Amino acid sequence: MKPIQRMAALACCALLLTGASGGAVAAPCLFEPIGEGRVAEITDARSFRLDDGREIRLAGIETAGTDKAALAAMLFGQDVTLRALDDTPDRYGRQSAFAFLGASETPVQGLLLAQGQALVSTEIGEKECAAALATAEAEGRQAHKGIWNDSNVIKNAESSGDILAGIGRFTIVEGKVLSVRQAGATTYLNFGRNWTRDFAVTISRRALPAIEAAGIAPKSFENRRIRVRGWVEGRPGPRIDVQGAAQIEILGDN
Repeated sequence: MKPIQRMAALACCALLLTGASGGAVAAPCLFEPIGEGRVAEITDARSFRLDDGREIRLAGIETAGTDKAALAAMLFGQDVTLRALDDTPDRYGRQSAFAFLGASETPVQGLLLAQGQALVSTEIGEKECAAALATAEAEGRQAHKGIWNDSNVIKNAESSGDILAGIGRFTIVEGKVLSVRQAGATTYLNFGRNWTRDFAVTISRRALPAIEAAGIAPKSFENRRIRVRGWVEGRPGPRIDVQGAAQIEILGDN
């Protein structure tokens, strides 16, 4: 079974685990507890401050295009337990964590994803957690909730101008890979024939071992429809740089 197919299978398992919870994430993402507290302030769509002054940034999701109302309705004034693989603060002093309400085994991230208030990020290293979050995102997408009520959330790889408008933003792009080429230390997944204008995915030489360790040969993407997520750059055409296999999903209509 291919790595991305295994991810899909894990996602199905995660869906079964959710049961009566309505499809939001259950057992996965239960990392080591790193603290608890009461939410005193919502600082943005994925961050909050506890009553002891600690600022928490929800791990595993991106919230571009959403406001903090959904998180405020869910967390303000509530007691939360924090779990993470690493409790080291970021350069802004924020702790990145999965947050859980009361005795729930469903992280707040899963609830936001199922409501269409977030996207799965590219930073999750634990496969079962990543697959469970993907399941929650898919639930929100299939129900057209939140951001998914807008048909333009997933960009068409053929619409370079639309993608370029999102430079610096976390974006999902979908399309058919026309060719795979090596140029110097970079592998390019090309979605068009004009390299100065059309969308492409880049994989650096240092990132290639991580991709290949997942059992994926970049050349295998040629002539296949894929969905890729990441931060849009312009150099000169629109680009998303891939650091790991979790950023790429092979679509079912191949």
